[in-house]
Amino acid sequence: MTMDKSFGAALPDWKAPPRPGGGPLKGRLVSLEPLQADTHAADLHRANSADDAIWDYLPYGPFTSAASYHRWVRDITAGDDPYFWAVRDLSTGHCGGVASYLRITPEAGSIEVGHINFARELQRTAGATEAIYLMMEWAFEAGYRRFEWKCDALNVASRRAAQRFGFSYEGVFRQATVYKGRNRDTAWFACIDTEWPALREAYRAWFDPSNFDPQGRQIESLASLTRLVRVADDPML
Repeated sequence: MTMDKSFGAALPDWKAPPRPGGGPLKGRLVSLEPLQADTHAADLHRANSADDAIWDYLPYGPFTSAASYHRWVRDITAGDDPYFWAVRDLSTGHCGGVASYLRITPEAGSIEVGHINFARELQRTAGATEAIYLMMEWAFEAGYRRFEWKCDALNVASRRAAQRFGFSYEGVFRQATVYKGRNRDTAWFACIDTEWPALREAYRAWFDPSNFDPQGRQIESLASLTRLVRVADDPML
């Protein structure tokens, strides 16, 4: 008995996108600058020192001195994967966080956002949302097909953020790694290029000044705007 063979869709015009690099990604509220120890480390250490809990789900930190954080930034930026950005608040001029591209695989059209570490002054702000949007925008406009988000499965705040930003839940990899002497199950999320146009419109609708009342409170949440785009919701939330 002969069985029919099935194959994925042909991609005759597929071309691998470029690797991240070059100048800053500029938004209305924040600018993402290629992370550099001498330029950003002191300001970031100042912001990070407000709350050690920001390091709980990361495999490094907290850093007890500006010098130790400077060394870490110098070392982590020596290669090109992960590729780190410093997030600068354009209203204050200060840097309040970092995020990176990692697992950069142009030949597959896949790239991940990770190492997200926002200090208290940046958390839960429109600038923090814009930082993720700028990274997503660059990835899809550059030609990537898949934009991933992964986090400790116990990190409910990160899982909620992934869903809010429009990433669809894809499952949990059990006992995926060990960090700081603890087991980590990893929750996977992703959005893909065919979803990008609708996600872009969702973000633009959320950022529109008409979506905020005179006190600056949102009228419609980003999570509700991205809900129609997501193909799977996180069962934990």
